[in-house]
Amino acid sequence: MAVLEKIVIANRGEIALRILRACHTMGIKVVAVHSTVDRNLKHVALADEAVCIGPAPGTDSYLNIPAIIAATEVTDSVAVHPGYGFLAENADFAERVEQSGFIFIGPRSETIRLMGDKVSAIKAMRDAGVPCVPGSDGGLSEDLAENQAIAQRIGYPVIIKAAAGGGGRGMRVVHTEAHLSNALQLTRREAETIFGDPTIYMEKFLTSPRHIEVQVIADQHGNAIHLGERDCSSQRRHQKVIEEAPAPGITDEQRAEIGGVCVEACKRIGYRGAGTFEFLYDDGHFYFIEMNTRIQVEHPVSELITGVDLIKEQIRVAAGDKLSYTQDDIVIRGHAIECRINAEDPESFMPCPGTVSGFHAPGGPGIRVDSHIYDGYRVPPNYDSMIGKLIAHGEDRDVAIARMRMALDETVLDGIKTNIPLHKWLLLDQGFVKGGFNIHYLEKRLADRASQ
Repeated sequence: MAVLEKIVIANRGEIALRILRACHTMGIKVVAVHSTVDRNLKHVALADEAVCIGPAPGTDSYLNIPAIIAATEVTDSVAVHPGYGFLAENADFAERVEQSGFIFIGPRSETIRLMGDKVSAIKAMRDAGVPCVPGSDGGLSEDLAENQAIAQRIGYPVIIKAAAGGGGRGMRVVHTEAHLSNALQLTRREAETIFGDPTIYMEKFLTSPRHIEVQVIADQHGNAIHLGERDCSSQRRHQKVIEEAPAPGITDEQRAEIGGVCVEACKRIGYRGAGTFEFLYDDGHFYFIEMNTRIQVEHPVSELITGVDLIKEQIRVAAGDKLSYTQDDIVIRGHAIECRINAEDPESFMPCPGTVSGFHAPGGPGIRVDSHIYDGYRVPPNYDSMIGKLIAHGEDRDVAIARMRMALDETVLDGIKTNIPLHKWLLLDQGFVKGGFNIHYLEKRLADRASQ
């Protein structure tokens, strides 16, 4: 096995700690880069070296490419792991890292660019035989008549999306032709303002789909495998709340078919590293929506049902090794559920930074806690409100749910508001317990609860 002697972790929080743990078990030294407000983070204390790269705002620290490159140089590191968020899917960052003579632990910059633009991504996937949502097959012109014809061909309702969009922003649903012109103008303006790219495209709007995604990993030697699928339909405002694997109701045959399609697509585009194909699943059909060219928040549920350490495998692939597994090695065992724990008001969902005055993590069979917090930790207001992930694994979905309920009850988190009450409520909801609900289910249930 090739070894990367020292790695810079260009991220923070629980994912930084997760990467550090993987590195240290592999005998790899770690450099933690951090902002001024993050000097007391757990992974910073445990790192072999730590470098402050700027003040609290993300734009001045974790998004500061020259500072991260400089930290990599002065510490004699050989590689950079971007985690997720921040610069993880920034092709310019990946390119700068490689041009500076270091290894970027992720896909090649050209692959990130290809899949980062939703229009080029969909074209690449169509060419690779991946099923896609009926759409404009490219960016839209400013010719209204032409766009009306496209919408009629697709069939209303349609959704207008920014090609460079993400995070649930830069999209608008249109139900009738009368509203099409205004929606096109507004979305184009938003795309330019938010993402710096006015390109927009159009797709069929599926009214009650599920959000299913397939985890893949590939090496630079032409090998690729999938680790089954996750159900991420528990969403609020396009943000995931609970994820689980495998997806309820997906058969072994379906898994093998859609997983095989994703693997072949990886080989076709020369993919390297961990990645995720996201699909809308409706009426027994998968429709590709985008590919995330990074490790994801919900990767632990895939790890627990397959036994594969995805971060470790990422690092091995980046070092130039072949995959440790073939597809035949991947066997789905049991069921896993992940709750995202956020420092936020469980009713209004407003972020609630502050000091953790008491923290007790749950335990027991099948329970995993990925978190960087501790007694006395101050949650800063500068970054995403997620402070950890609680993951439960059991021999089947019912056992995983039962273990998660107990784990949520066991968790003590004083001093700040969290969304744990929301998770407790959702884990008792009969629609959730049944499984197989669509992406609108949670928001509808929250609206129903608010009106009572």
